[in-house]
Amino acid sequence: MTLWFKVRRVQGLLVPAVVFFVVIVAVAHDQYVRLPGLLSAGGNRVFLMQLTPLIITSALAHSLAQGVPEIEATGQRKIRVMDAGLVTASVAIVALTSVVAGSLAGSQEATMAGRNTLFLAGLMLLARAVHEQAASALPVGWVFAVMFIGYRDFHRPWPWAVTLHPSSFLPTLGLCLLVFVAGLAVHARTRRF
Repeated sequence: MTLWFKVRRVQGLLVPAVVFFVVIVAVAHDQYVRLPGLLSAGGNRVFLMQLTPLIITSALAHSLAQGVPEIEATGQRKIRVMDAGLVTASVAIVALTSVVAGSLAGSQEATMAGRNTLFLAGLMLLARAVHEQAASALPVGWVFAVMFIGYRDFHRPWPWAVTLHPSSFLPTLGLCLLVFVAGLAVHARTRRF
């Protein structure tokens, strides 16, 4: 188990990523910039919280890519189950932190960061099943697509731009949970060697 922690770089990569996420959510939950909209006439407000899930998804993708398939295939432990537990624990910590920070600060954007991490982590796991390098690229591509073409007009996101929907919109939360669970299921069944 200690070797698995070292190989997955839990202490050196994931713990600092989670701490960094928590600090950003606590300190900068309402910070935004205006970017030009490619499909809308006005500018789009892009909150820092739309980018913070990428800290976790990129760290998780890198952590999961550190495995040694030949050794893991012959080991006694169920590495994929341990990896799924690592992903679930990381996402649960940041989602809980986001909800608490959002409640304390009255910030919908802070709460959205946790929900969006669920969605983007699920996308990362689904992409990883297809191609290892796509695991980091798909969440980043999704976030940037949403930032530039996710709005119909000012403050009205398209239905597909789920990371822009209000945190109180329950169908979006359900979809994010579904994508995350699907990503975990695909991850548990996909052989990486």
